[in-house]
Amino acid sequence: MKRIFTLILGALAMIAVALISAFIAMRLAIHGREAVVPELTGLTVAEASDLAAHQGLRLNLENRFYSADVTAGRVLAQDPAPGARVRRDWPVRVTESLGSQRVTVPDLTGKSERAAAVSIRRLSLDLGAVAHLPVPGEPDVVITQTPSANSGGVDGPRVSLLVSDADPQQPAYVMPSLVGLSYAAASARAGAAGLHLIAASEVPTPAPGTAEPGATPAATPPTVVASPPTNGVVVGQMPQPGRRVQQGDVVHVTVARRGSAAATPPAQ
Repeated sequence: MKRIFTLILGALAMIAVALISAFIAMRLAIHGREAVVPELTGLTVAEASDLAAHQGLRLNLENRFYSADVTAGRVLAQDPAPGARVRRDWPVRVTESLGSQRVTVPDLTGKSERAAAVSIRRLSLDLGAVAHLPVPGEPDVVITQTPSANSGGVDGPRVSLLVSDADPQQPAYVMPSLVGLSYAAASARAGAAGLHLIAASEVPTPAPGTAEPGATPAATPPTVVASPPTNGVVVGQMPQPGRRVQQGDVVHVTVARRGSAAATPPAQ
């Protein structure tokens, strides 16, 4: 009985030693993969990156802000805070100081989105959020901006824009077919939808047998005319039938005089 008790006691002691060893090994393994976040504020971005890498951490440059207290190019703020314990390879997000504001915010209202973006980048500013708002008038025009033009004391170099979109309330139509109609009828049909017709007069194709022997007929491009022939027939159009159009859109048509080869629509 005494021997069995001794064996049980020895087994319990071995189990306790194994548990304690496993706990110590786990603690060492966990702490071995931990890192302490160093103090990075006030360092240059390059110095902060080197120090973070030395601690087994990654540096992520998240933002840039103006600051009258911290020299340009140095770390203005960091997250996590210094002294925090994190896993190795953990990203440390930092904000870079741009120094005191020296760039004047340009006036971008009235410009297209692309032109405004080019102006922003030329001044080494950042393009922020770009929102679109359906409003009457021309689309793709900057309506307002943040910060406003020539403003001072702004926090960051980011300029956000509000750009106009086409007004969804503006009536839209399906482009009708104008081919085969007289110019007068095509003009009336387009005008009913608020479309503007621009006509090009097509030079009639010479009748068969009128060309010189051996000569290759040359295609003559349409010529835009201010007053198309009233007795002309539409033989081509752009946009094509079935396309979406809105009031005020321009429709280009090609007009041929009646009796010319081009005035006869192809057989269906």
